[in-house]
Amino acid sequence: MHFPQIDPVFLRIGPLQFRWYGLMYVLAFVATYLILRSETRRKQLPLTADDVADLVFFGALGVVLGGRLGYILFYKLPFYLAHPLQIFAVWEGGMSFHGGFLGVIIAFALYARRKQIPFFTLIDMAALCAPVGLGLGRIGNFINAELYGRQTDVPWGIIFPGGGPLPRHPSQLYEALLEGLALFLIVRAASRRSPVTGVAGWTFVAGYGLFRFIIEFFRQPDDHLGLLVAFFSMGQLLSLPMFLLGSFMAFRLYRSAQQ
Repeated sequence: MHFPQIDPVFLRIGPLQFRWYGLMYVLAFVATYLILRSETRRKQLPLTADDVADLVFFGALGVVLGGRLGYILFYKLPFYLAHPLQIFAVWEGGMSFHGGFLGVIIAFALYARRKQIPFFTLIDMAALCAPVGLGLGRIGNFINAELYGRQTDVPWGIIFPGGGPLPRHPSQLYEALLEGLALFLIVRAASRRSPVTGVAGWTFVAGYGLFRFIIEFFRQPDDHLGLLVAFFSMGQLLSLPMFLLGSFMAFRLYRSAQQ
């Protein structure tokens, strides 16, 4: 089937253009605020509505700055060294989840120290928010017809603009379902069933690492990188350590609670 005709701009007001991809970020931040507010009440943390808004702001900075820096360092460093002004052209795309993940860790660590709140308490809360943002972001990628999958003959394969004449896996939708909906349900179950601080956070790390590693087999590798170390992509090389470390830490914390 052919890619549906979706205008990436959902609203035009004079010279201003409002894009679906940007709207997904806005919705993700709103959802993050609502989830953090709910978790703050559930955990009875001494955080006001303004404090939660500040936490979302810290997290947003971590996502944007870390995501951009991660993309530059992990994926296209030679290009940006040759064209340093392009670093600021964020409207052209170029964000890395792994960089954004590290950015959020740093931002939340600073906020936890500032508010004297256990770091992993905040990370457990963030672990519930991240899948929502990931799912919405991948839907935005699909609307933009970017980050599509490898060529396939499955019945639901899609011919993407710029992706050649053959159908490809809609890997953005695979990621939206696994890294978004499925991971949210898994992390939520972990946060409700285990009272141990850190289990939900490490469950997210392990779950994302596993799902991203699997989906990368269906996703088209970056043209300028291709496959590395035999047949693995950069995304897989960055995700495998997350799965191994997250699984080990979540299992260790869970076992310690049973003793």
